[in-house]
Amino acid sequence: MNNKRLYAASFGHFAIDILNSSIAIILTAVAAEFDLSVSQIGLAAMLYTFAASLTQPLFGILVDKLNGRWITGLGVLWTMTFYALAPWMPNYPALVTCLVIGALGSGAFHPAGMINATMAGGKYPTTATSIFFVLGQIGLAFGPVMTGILIQRYGLAAMPYMALAMTPAVLYALVVLRHPYEEEEAPAAVVAPPAKPTPAKPTVSAPAAPPAAAGSALGRTSRSGLYVALAFILLISLRSTTQQSFTMLLPRYFADQGYTPAMYGTMLGVLGLAGALGTFVGGYLGDRYNRRMVIFASMTLGALFSFLMLHTDGWAYVAVALGGGLMMNIPHSVLLIMAQRLLPKRKGMIGGAVLGLMFASGAAMAGLASWVADWVGLPAVLSVIALLPVGAGLCALLLPSTRGSESIAVEPVQGPAVSAAD
Repeated sequence: MNNKRLYAASFGHFAIDILNSSIAIILTAVAAEFDLSVSQIGLAAMLYTFAASLTQPLFGILVDKLNGRWITGLGVLWTMTFYALAPWMPNYPALVTCLVIGALGSGAFHPAGMINATMAGGKYPTTATSIFFVLGQIGLAFGPVMTGILIQRYGLAAMPYMALAMTPAVLYALVVLRHPYEEEEAPAAVVAPPAKPTPAKPTVSAPAAPPAAAGSALGRTSRSGLYVALAFILLISLRSTTQQSFTMLLPRYFADQGYTPAMYGTMLGVLGLAGALGTFVGGYLGDRYNRRMVIFASMTLGALFSFLMLHTDGWAYVAVALGGGLMMNIPHSVLLIMAQRLLPKRKGMIGGAVLGLMFASGAAMAGLASWVADWVGLPAVLSVIALLPVGAGLCALLLPSTRGSESIAVEPVQGPAVSAAD
């Protein structure tokens, strides 16, 4: 592995996700000052996530052109700047606008950081990608804890200092990732020794398949690919709905139960810390075992733990939050590596697209959930959303059965050929 490149991308992920994970805590803390409803908190968080996610495929194209240079550090720096400016915003619309503009830095960072981490992994791309996301998950765990404590004590005035604390990660990324990553080399073709001449034998060629049969087979293949793609998208959307809804709305859910910002920030931190472990475990399992069964098992158990999180407290909450965070994050790096195998020449673009789908689909559904919660109550909405990973697990069973050690064999062709990825 190229450790310097991997560490630069991973520490940048740690830094930017500290800032990202604090948004829900900040919005909940200022809800009384700006008289915000659950749907207004959800709307602001949704807009932030849209800006950080829907732009990722576009930034991914730029990352592919630059071979991973510069964008990682500059993305963190952009988000830091607008995060630090947020306390001076006079009202709710201005605050949301400032945060949303800052979210574009996160949109630029994620495809750049991910492709640098993947390429740094060499023969172990899933493990390297999981390390990258582990550091991000640790940032997601640490961010709510730090934000809750500082905002409870100092208010929004603490935000510029939190942003300034991310400077070392920016400088490290700008220095280490100023060079392009090295492209993966295609395996050398193995030339077989010339075979000994043998007497020619009469052969009978099999009759060619009728055009109708060939067209039917092609149609079945196309339909099968479409079903797999739809299952993959639905899997990501269902899983992300639960994750994003919990991230956006659990602070308000706990605040309504009388918890202080420091307390519910710590409760979210437990969930995020378990997510960091789950991301690493997922990378290990994805390199060694059947990937679709790993996803199925983790999603099924994740639904159970997510539901129990809403109905426990004290040490029981800690136990189920650790289980929920672990299980819900196991598929993360596995899904990204499966997607990157589809378009190996466009890793930045496909990685950005999948990350964008993860965040945007979850944010949209969480925004809808916050609107419904104003009518039927937040506990009921979150209880239903907690069970959605069961559907995600069933979708995983429709995906191709792959193991981490498997590779795609490419047959030699005569003459020039056009790659489907180009």
